[in-house]
Amino acid sequence: MKNFNQLINRNRNINRGYRKLEVWQESIKLFALIKKKLNSIKTISYKTKAQVEDSIISVPSNISEGYSRRYLKETIQFNSIALASLSENYTQILALLASGDIDQEWFDEYDEKHYSLENKLIRYNSALIKKLKAKEEWQSDYRISSIVASYDSAEQ
Repeated sequence: MKNFNQLINRNRNINRGYRKLEVWQESIKLFALIKKKLNSIKTISYKTKAQVEDSIISVPSNISEGYSRRYLKETIQFNSIALASLSENYTQILALLASGDIDQEWFDEYDEKHYSLENKLIRYNSALIKKLKAKEEWQSDYRISSIVASYDSAEQ
């Protein structure tokens, strides 16, 4: 497979701008980490694996769908759904730790990545909500670089 950065930088247009978002990139990487771990576990059911995969793939899917919406309120809503899916996924992974299906070391790595992503997504959505409340002009051409810069610079 080609380098991840090469893939997300080719065939660019305004609708694919979400690929620049750190929250979207990190959510793709978290999905890959979880998928790899789930594929290595033979003791959990297909249904459980499917639920865990569904919840984590929902995160980048909703970030990208929200970004591609033309209305700020819709973008905020889809980011809220992504946050809810992150919470769902955390609960599922924690349950797998409690049942002994995953080990503490892997969980700790997951938890650090999950926590980082969660905080960045909260800051990103908070910046959008602040923009909405301030009734700032929303560029409906999908260019939100000023908002991306504001959540990147915020502290955790």
